[in-house]
Amino acid sequence: MDDLPGGAAQNQETAAGLNHSVKPRARNTHGILPEIRSIHLAIKSDIEARLASFRELWLHGSGEELLCELVFCLLTPQSRARQCEKALGLLVERDLIINGSFDDLSATLNIVRFRNTKAANIIQLRQQMLYNGGIILRRELEARNSAMQMREWLAGSVHGMGLKEASHYLRNIGLGDDLAILDRHILKNLALLGVIPDVPSTQTPKRYLETESLMRAFARRTRIPMAHLDFVLWYRETGDIFK
Repeated sequence: MDDLPGGAAQNQETAAGLNHSVKPRARNTHGILPEIRSIHLAIKSDIEARLASFRELWLHGSGEELLCELVFCLLTPQSRARQCEKALGLLVERDLIINGSFDDLSATLNIVRFRNTKAANIIQLRQQMLYNGGIILRRELEARNSAMQMREWLAGSVHGMGLKEASHYLRNIGLGDDLAILDRHILKNLALLGVIPDVPSTQTPKRYLETESLMRAFARRTRIPMAHLDFVLWYRETGDIFK
């Protein structure tokens, strides 16, 4: 998903650190909520198939496959997801994720925004995740006790990754079904539904967690699973079920 750029700021995700000051605005949502339910009914089986494929990646994927998905999520800030997937395919085809120079990475990433920054992020990522010839990403994730802890570690340790990108990654490997991926499409629809007052111009970690909590509560009220709701709102804006 494309949108607000991620930062690797320290993120405090404990309940004590949350101040739910963002309140949903009273708003007439009768026009959009039936549409949301209708979309969910129409694409529910496709969503479930997609989520199942994500779980397969975690259960059976190699270290390299898990790393490639992390690279994909690092490419997404302010870039279209389909273009990021295309760029990732080129990186894999040319064996650049593990072995590419900065210049080779940057040249290949010319179809996404901020290619030089993202090339540098990939180089830093592989320096972090390669140890004694192996990829230690799975081990690092398994050392955390929950998806929340995994996300906090990713957003705090991986350069170029904020809460949105970390949530996106965990969802895409089958570990983040209860996390929100708050890109502009999702935020726009949450505002239309009255879940949040408006689309924020900036997204601080505190604001992100507050909005996620409100989205989670809305998912419970409507009985649309959190992971499904993300796809439904994304589909409403793009007409696409991707990742």
